[in-house]
Amino acid sequence: MLDLGLTAFLACFLALGFRRPFLWVLCYLYVDIVAPQLISWGILSHIPISLMAFAAAFGGWLLFDDKRDTRFTFRQGLLTALLIYCAVSTLTAVYPEAAQEKWAWVWKALVFAIFLPFTLRTRLRIEAVALVMVLSASALIIDGGIKTAMGGGGYGSLRIFVESNTGLFEGSILSSVAIAIIPLILWLAKHGTIFPSDWRVKLFAAALIFACALIPVGTQARTGLVCLGVLCLFYLRTAKHKVLIAGGMALAVTLAVPFLPSSFLARMGTIENHQADQSASTRIGVWKWTWDYVKQHPMGGGFVVNIASKVAYDTIAANTDGGNTTITRTRVVEEGRAFHSSYFEMLGEQGFPGFALWILLQLTGLVQMELIRRRWKPRKNPEEAWAAPLAVALQLSQIVYLIGSLFVGIAFQPFILMLVGLQCGLWSYLRRIERSAPTMRQDKVTIRAAKSGRTGLANPVTHPSDMAKSL
Repeated sequence: MLDLGLTAFLACFLALGFRRPFLWVLCYLYVDIVAPQLISWGILSHIPISLMAFAAAFGGWLLFDDKRDTRFTFRQGLLTALLIYCAVSTLTAVYPEAAQEKWAWVWKALVFAIFLPFTLRTRLRIEAVALVMVLSASALIIDGGIKTAMGGGGYGSLRIFVESNTGLFEGSILSSVAIAIIPLILWLAKHGTIFPSDWRVKLFAAALIFACALIPVGTQARTGLVCLGVLCLFYLRTAKHKVLIAGGMALAVTLAVPFLPSSFLARMGTIENHQADQSASTRIGVWKWTWDYVKQHPMGGGFVVNIASKVAYDTIAANTDGGNTTITRTRVVEEGRAFHSSYFEMLGEQGFPGFALWILLQLTGLVQMELIRRRWKPRKNPEEAWAAPLAVALQLSQIVYLIGSLFVGIAFQPFILMLVGLQCGLWSYLRRIERSAPTMRQDKVTIRAAKSGRTGLANPVTHPSDMAKSL
């Protein structure tokens, strides 16, 4: 039944695109996030639905969409430069065959992030993309949250739909994304127009946020816990009642601790004592190796160069029996381990130039969202009041991602690149309507004058609103 349901839903999604081609863009977002071809064991698992949705999204825009408002932003230029640089580094990679496997999905993620802003020419489209991204991710998050609440989960053992350790199905990645979308959930619940704010929307948003908070517990991913703590701190920065909210957060944590699994508390305890944890020690060892490697190879070694890594370290454990404490050192040697950090992933694979492009892409996103927040925060008109809160939500999502990236190799994670594309689209759209605002105000003056008979216009000319109400 699940297979038939996924197939029917995707078929309807694609069919509706013939009436509204922008729906194919949303369809690709759904396919790339949920990956129904992995969940399905029937028809969808045997056809290239990701490529089909990608081609439909691009073809629909190219053939049918209005391109008068198309702008190419500076950050899209950074994405293009990063795409070209990664293509060159793949050709010269240390492990060319393995590098080609990663390049096969990285280029699509980068190209779609470059393409997405071209399609976001109305507020409705911007909201639709944010909504589909949240709902698609929530399909995995709700499944994981329910299993966690029922006592399931564990490090590396929380099964979400299928046994898979790729993309959002991997515990640490899903934990980071689950916390990162909380600001978008709150924005949609308050400012959304597709599902206007009412008690049902707010109830679903609250339940979904609770499920997001459960994912770090179910996956026992320390990254998710750190991301959740950082998000709470940044919300306190802009909160009106900081002391009250901080007290509520502390009370919530105090009440939740007795209900948390002992295995989760034990694993979270290794955040402070990383030397006793082999996983944490491995990360530090790989980071040291990466830094030494990039100093000798400033241009990087191409995708999956971490295969060449070899790290040796000692884990230190202290066992106390009565008044005696025994220190045990264990020598560990590992090879070919993952980077466990987006920052070192970029350094090792793409060298200093690739890292510079990537970090500039992230920093300019934070700056642009801050500029939007400052410019649009004073505007209280319902048609404009949504912009500043959305910029704040996207900024907070990116900050959570950057914190999570310290411990997880998600530099090219497609979901995060979609967020970058959404930021670019919002920036371009708001700049365009700001530039057209003087003309629109003059048009309104002319229309009012015509209606009052102070001009020679027989019939006032009404200009279409920039805030389109259809896709």
